[in-house]
Amino acid sequence: MADEVLVDVSDGIMTVTLNRPEAKNAVNKAVAERIAAAMDELDSNEAIRVAILTGADGAFCSGMDLKAFVTGEMPMVEGRGFAGVTEKLPQKPLIAAVEGFALAGGLELMISCDLIVAADNVKIGIPEVKRGLAAAAGGLMRLPRQIPPRLAMEMALTGDFITAQRAVETGLVNRLVPAGTALEAARELALKICANGPMAVRVSKQVVMESADWSNAEMWQKQQELVLPVLVSQDAIEGATAFAEKRAPNWTGK
Repeated sequence: MADEVLVDVSDGIMTVTLNRPEAKNAVNKAVAERIAAAMDELDSNEAIRVAILTGADGAFCSGMDLKAFVTGEMPMVEGRGFAGVTEKLPQKPLIAAVEGFALAGGLELMISCDLIVAADNVKIGIPEVKRGLAAAAGGLMRLPRQIPPRLAMEMALTGDFITAQRAVETGLVNRLVPAGTALEAARELALKICANGPMAVRVSKQVVMESADWSNAEMWQKQQELVLPVLVSQDAIEGATAFAEKRAPNWTGK
């Protein structure tokens, strides 16, 4: 159903809401395809600067729709992976606004995002082993890169949850906010990003994401190749001029 994922764009911010509260916002094939389409629109539409991924009815996502899974349906999109995003991330920033819980594929969806705003009541975990499954949509690979590896190992082998407070302490979450305010806080963060040069934001994300795989011998050259077009862009001149003139810059993305 089309309304299983709601997409709204305002003030340069796309909000993508998983809207299957009766299934705890579990991801089926249709949801995965709709998210993938939203990510394509995010990257192709110059008017959209950042996206927020959230869930309806006080919950983020419970993961894969197991009822659909047992019938043979896989919530994957070719080339993009689970939920249409875990294997191919958008070029522009993606923020998770998390309420209630982010479990199994829901956690994997959450940690695919660049920034995470979480309500103080959230529970986070990869309980796949409790169902004879494995967290194969990034949980076993991304999580040890984002929190202490031994904690990631414990979560992977026991399937136990961690609290929002523990997630903050380990650096997994950017901001912890009162329950019911995650989306509002995520929009505040998104507006801060929208105020910056779009090319500079996109390339900064790219360097942060890709540089983990660069060797010491190649990292400066690779960074230079990506950053140089930003430094000689029209927006770079506009940013410096606006600073000198004590006004807000008028970005063109060029």
